[in-house]
Amino acid sequence: MGSRIDILAVGALSRDLKPAFDHYARLLTPLCDLGVHEVREYALHGRPEAQVLRDEGRRLLAAWPRRGVAVALAVEGATKDSPVLASALQDWLARGGATFVIGGSLGLAPEVLARADERLSLSRLTLPHQLARVVLVEQVFRALKIARREPYHH
Repeated sequence: MGSRIDILAVGALSRDLKPAFDHYARLLTPLCDLGVHEVREYALHGRPEAQVLRDEGRRLLAAWPRRGVAVALAVEGATKDSPVLASALQDWLARGGATFVIGGSLGLAPEVLARADERLSLSRLTLPHQLARVVLVEQVFRALKIARREPYHH
């Protein structure tokens, strides 16, 4: 195996979305080592959005990967079709692995975006951050299958 892919995310997945994520995580088992690291999500509850974003950003930066390429998921990031993502992912893995960073409901703090090596948009549509994690793991599975020239069907 040898290829390392990590997801660094704000918040835990809801029990409704966890089975979908787990499905693709299982499919990835023979293709790569997948790690998921979650930092606490802050509730707004009357707190200023800037403060919540800053606090979540600090937690993400404290858990920042020490190797490979850090890819921030951001609506203003580059959009890639599946074959182009497969190629980019192979490049990132060759550079020591890939860590995808997913913010909370407010997105990512500017400090987090500045520290990322790459920015990727899964869609020009705004996705809820938990759903983005499910879409991401499916797209990573698809990209690795494309890179291996294997059929996607599962």
